[in-house]
Amino acid sequence: MSILLVGLSHHSAPVALLESVAIAESDRDALTEDLISGANVDEAMIVTTCNRVEVYAAVDAFHPALDDVVDLLSRHSGLSSEELSRHLYVRYSESAAEHLFSVASGLDSMVVGEQQIIGQIRTAYQSASDIGAAGSTLHRLAQQALHVGKRVHTETGIDSAGASVVSVALDRAAEILADGTPATGDRRLDGRRAVVLGAGAMGGLAVAHLGRAGIAHIEVTNRTPERADRLSEIARDSGTPATAFPIEDLSDGIAGADILFTCTGAVGTVVTLGDVHTALARRGTARPLVICDLGMPRDVDPAVAGLPGVTVLGIEALKADPDTSAAAADADAARTIVDTELAAYTQAERMAGVGPIIGRLRGRGGQVVAAEMRRFEARMPGLDDKTRDEVANTVRRVVDKLLHPPTVRFKELAAQPDGENLAAVVRTLFDLDNIDLDTTVDEEAS
Repeated sequence: MSILLVGLSHHSAPVALLESVAIAESDRDALTEDLISGANVDEAMIVTTCNRVEVYAAVDAFHPALDDVVDLLSRHSGLSSEELSRHLYVRYSESAAEHLFSVASGLDSMVVGEQQIIGQIRTAYQSASDIGAAGSTLHRLAQQALHVGKRVHTETGIDSAGASVVSVALDRAAEILADGTPATGDRRLDGRRAVVLGAGAMGGLAVAHLGRAGIAHIEVTNRTPERADRLSEIARDSGTPATAFPIEDLSDGIAGADILFTCTGAVGTVVTLGDVHTALARRGTARPLVICDLGMPRDVDPAVAGLPGVTVLGIEALKADPDTSAAAADADAARTIVDTELAAYTQAERMAGVGPIIGRLRGRGGQVVAAEMRRFEARMPGLDDKTRDEVANTVRRVVDKLLHPPTVRFKELAAQPDGENLAAVVRTLFDLDNIDLDTTVDEEAS
């Protein structure tokens, strides 16, 4: 069984196309079950985040499974297979595992080093496991990916990049609010008010940075009110005045704000043109509004950028800033960890693939023993049980000793890069694909 990855992300597709393919969590289980209901995919896991959709599948045959996954994404998005294929990336076997390890490490994120992806991979695996779509192959892959992600964030400083993009966004916002004057330091947002839409990891970073920048007041909203309450409480505990409000009152919140920071991970637009237009009408002044939209797909209707007095800072522009990239040394250290863990995972997978073959090889030996014992007993009908058992044990020992050296050597060689080719040779030489292990067990027990 090999891993097939079919996906698209901010690296391969424009925002509009990503928005079309985006899979809501409420749809993930149904799509996963649809995929494994066919004959070509044995296990499946869908990783869906604010800037990627990736399908990981355990398959026996590459091309039929690839067709099934592309067809699923096409039906879900309403886009043709041809249009999708121009933006899809496909990885197989070791390459698929390497990609997931890089994703878990934050190396493939729009904001290099962001940690939220680890939780999203965990959720994807748990979702697949709960509906019986993740078997032993995806279990090993997902658990190793989570381990790699934890190592990278523990042993390197790559996660500082997530804080950097928030900091850069707020620096730009402070500069705009100060009429183009560069604003730096701990009090660069002194006296300003902010709304934070989204209570995830990036929302938490925004609250922390806003507090350090001297923001006068933060209002937090989220589709889950309890999370907004919790984040506003954290802000207050840190000494920043903060309250939470229902997301239905978003336009009211924006009306009193100088900065709107949003990163919800929602599939569609959250901040509409109507929301901002209504908020501007209620402000009663011409003071500027800066919107930091770090959502991917974007949270803010693109038309909002055309409103007078409104500046939208999007993630695509911010990611080009050198300050949002992890330090080269940390990125290199993260890649070294990925490479090391990938080598260990690949070797373990090759060894795992050897187990069934060795079992079949021993089963073939058992068939030989059983067949020869039947012939022997037919020629010696008066054989007593003690003699029969001794002869049978002797024959088994001969077979076991003959199989032991090649079995040990086979395990060693199978862990090497060309191990799959060796496994195919062993299966062919001993005709292991046609062996009936149940019959072997019955014969040996008789």
